[in-house]
Amino acid sequence: MKKLSWYLGLAVVGLLLMMGLSPQHQPFLRADTPPTSITLTVSAASDLRDVFPEIAQLWEDQTGHSVRFNFGSTGQLAQQIARGAPVDLFAAANRQFVEDLDREGLVFPDTKALYGVGRITLWQRDEDSLEISQLEDLLKPEVTRVAIANPDHAPYGTAAREALQAAGLWEALQPKLILGENISHTQQYAMTGNVDVAIAALSISVEKPGQWVLIPDHLHHPLEQMLAVPKNAPHPEEAKQFAAFINGEQGRPLMEKYGFVVPESPPTP
Repeated sequence: MKKLSWYLGLAVVGLLLMMGLSPQHQPFLRADTPPTSITLTVSAASDLRDVFPEIAQLWEDQTGHSVRFNFGSTGQLAQQIARGAPVDLFAAANRQFVEDLDREGLVFPDTKALYGVGRITLWQRDEDSLEISQLEDLLKPEVTRVAIANPDHAPYGTAAREALQAAGLWEALQPKLILGENISHTQQYAMTGNVDVAIAALSISVEKPGQWVLIPDHLHHPLEQMLAVPKNAPHPEEAKQFAAFINGEQGRPLMEKYGFVVPESPPTP
């Protein structure tokens, strides 16, 4: 029997050598094998279309994992999660949508975190000669079309409506308004010349060509943006790590670069 065991052991070693690997290099013999890389699915508000890929690139370089984004209006993304979409992380443009999902028991409560406060702008192309410096300028006869995100499901559209109502312009501007599916789509209307002006997000105004002015934030409710990990997330632990990275020392400077007001201090683990 000892001789048979010796021959069997020799055969195993020979097979490993034929494969070009010594026994100590076999993954099933090592306790420190690197984990398999995964791909996170992140549903994120459209105002994050520029900043989140930059943050994700840093995280991917450091972890070996990857991130696939699904950008859209917060309300529609929340509906997808409520219907069971397998999402690892939800980054909303308004905290209320995350709070609503939490009340329905659809996110891990301890993963809810504010990650920034957004602002809205009046945006137009560089080549446009219209002088737009305040909301009242939208009443000028030469301004014929104004785009805002659909306020029924896009938080930045809701903020635009609130600002126009606070300025007493909502009813007067109704014939001029064009509704975009989300804030990115809304700005696209102006970029392509299909409208004269768009009420856009600061985060997708600052790093591209165009003229823009900030809309006073006292005219609308704060755009407090919140993220959370849904309970049906395929990779909840990695999603928590990415969420912490967004709100950490490497993610926060990029959020500020794109015009977000970030929380005063990182969340407590």
